[in-house]
Amino acid sequence: MWCIPKVGAEFVACMEDVLDLYAEPYDPQQPVICFDETSKQLIQQTRPSLPAGPGQAERYDYEYQRNGTRNLFMFLEPLAGRRHVAITQRRTSQDFAHCMKWLVDEGYPTAQRIRVVLDNLSTHSFAALYETFRAPEANRIRNQLEFHFTPKHASWLNMAEIEFSVFARQAWKGHTPDEQTLKENVRTLEERRNDQQAKVHWCFTCEDARQKLHRLYPSIL
Repeated sequence: MWCIPKVGAEFVACMEDVLDLYAEPYDPQQPVICFDETSKQLIQQTRPSLPAGPGQAERYDYEYQRNGTRNLFMFLEPLAGRRHVAITQRRTSQDFAHCMKWLVDEGYPTAQRIRVVLDNLSTHSFAALYETFRAPEANRIRNQLEFHFTPKHASWLNMAEIEFSVFARQAWKGHTPDEQTLKENVRTLEERRNDQQAKVHWCFTCEDARQKLHRLYPSIL
């Protein structure tokens, strides 16, 4: 059961900022990119699994070998049906900074400004750029970016989570033995969904929030 957190003006201000951004028409010169991250544990079976049969799911032996974890960064442009997943060993400030550099230089090199929706993780900051690159380079990247933070306890407002759920079901469901397998599965699904221009059709607006989530709003007497 979902519990409504104790929130107030800061929560709704961030929420409405993100919802207004989602309501804007598509602008290739100012793309909206939803950014999020998750991790995947790499597990290799020590014995072959038993294949699925009629009325029986695939079965795994209880013994397995841990091969570490990998971090996955999701870039999703919901209105264009475009996504990219970067796989790293860590998710430090430097990893975040390199993701933002990729977004500016390789993902959208001709955009005037890139609007990024992301959560309030401590590594998600412009300071990460200055911790990673020399000041002129950090400043160049920063000037191409505009951050829009989701409220705390409201990760559901980030459409990248919806895309992650698709990848979790199709690219890394069950046991993934190693990084190479993970990369191949992710690349295959990423290419297929980009070819299909699979989009996220977001329908929740500020007006909806004011009606359905009115208890989250401050009371003005």
